[in-house]
Amino acid sequence: MGGFMVTAIIGAFASEYGSEWSRLLPFTQHDLMTMRQVRNNIEAFFIDEDKLPGERKLFHGSLKGMVAAVGDPYTRFLDPEQLSEEDMEMEGEYGGLGMYIGARDGKILVISPIEDTPAFRAGVRPLDEIVKVDDDVVVGMDQNDVVKRLRGEPDTGVTVWMRRTGEDELKSFDMTREIINVKTVRSEMMDDVAYIKLNNFHLKSAVELRGAIDAAESRDAGGIILDVRNNPGGLLDVAVDVASLFLDGKLVVSLKGRVDRAGDKLYAERGLATDLPVVVLMNEGSASASEIVAGAIQDHGRGPLVGTKSYGKGSVQSRFPLPERSGMYITIARYATPSGAIIDHKGLTPDYEAEGEPNPVTSGDKQLQRALEVMSEMLHGAPGKSEYSLR
Repeated sequence: MGGFMVTAIIGAFASEYGSEWSRLLPFTQHDLMTMRQVRNNIEAFFIDEDKLPGERKLFHGSLKGMVAAVGDPYTRFLDPEQLSEEDMEMEGEYGGLGMYIGARDGKILVISPIEDTPAFRAGVRPLDEIVKVDDDVVVGMDQNDVVKRLRGEPDTGVTVWMRRTGEDELKSFDMTREIINVKTVRSEMMDDVAYIKLNNFHLKSAVELRGAIDAAESRDAGGIILDVRNNPGGLLDVAVDVASLFLDGKLVVSLKGRVDRAGDKLYAERGLATDLPVVVLMNEGSASASEIVAGAIQDHGRGPLVGTKSYGKGSVQSRFPLPERSGMYITIARYATPSGAIIDHKGLTPDYEAEGEPNPVTSGDKQLQRALEVMSEMLHGAPGKSEYSLR
């Protein structure tokens, strides 16, 4: 009876408005009938009646499935609750474990743990694959659903099981959720070198980085080590703002997409750049906006990259608002560094390879020690380093 009624209603509209109405329908009448049949079957036969999703959840699920059919992990639908959570994260404070995750090749991977958070303190590393959260196996699960399981009320415990490359057995991490306050910039002087750790590309990142650079110049710093290790990226325009602090009016990134708005070339603003020599410190947790800035600095010969190959997230997403405060992200372009290199799924290769992990004890941070050596060679004119010596 339900199928007959849907057919009758659609048929009445089609008769009254003709082909114009048919063009407005998202699918054929037959497809809409099938969708209605699927819903009827769920509501009539699903065993746990008390767990049946409501109408809006079913509708949002159908939209999520339609977007997922594209096969791109970064093109996704977010219901109102999920979109609200992402906005909260972008503002820099939320409850959880403190790690950015992403989907790749059907796996949910840690892009990077955030400094001084439960995930960071527990020893979670970039590229760890999340396999299980408490009793829920999350392999093949939607990224948004995994995020929902990882987050929760502060002071609640969670066990996350992960697979680490090169190790046979799963690693379990027992962590306690807490309010995550994302600290954008941390800086200190190391003799005559300013060490600046940039943790993300949020709304205030460029302003706070500008403040750290000004402070370094006021203390007669000879050079800057910009540390974007475990920085998962963020907003594209903030990446350009950050690059403007090092590249005076130069090309930062080219976007290559299907439509005009996705084919821009974005340039650094003039008059903002410091002339201090710079070394960029990166690792496999450096992604997206971090790679845009690092790639531009490398391509323009502004400074070398030290560390390990970056993550390789070289696509650009645009957010589209939808009714009921839901929304969707669509991959509209891939970006190229100023030299034209496409790094999506490839990553940036450092000028100086250096293995190791971030360590709060400077002497124990092998990558940072290598970056300091490279900076010393630049400042003191070591042979072969003149292309990076700006003073």
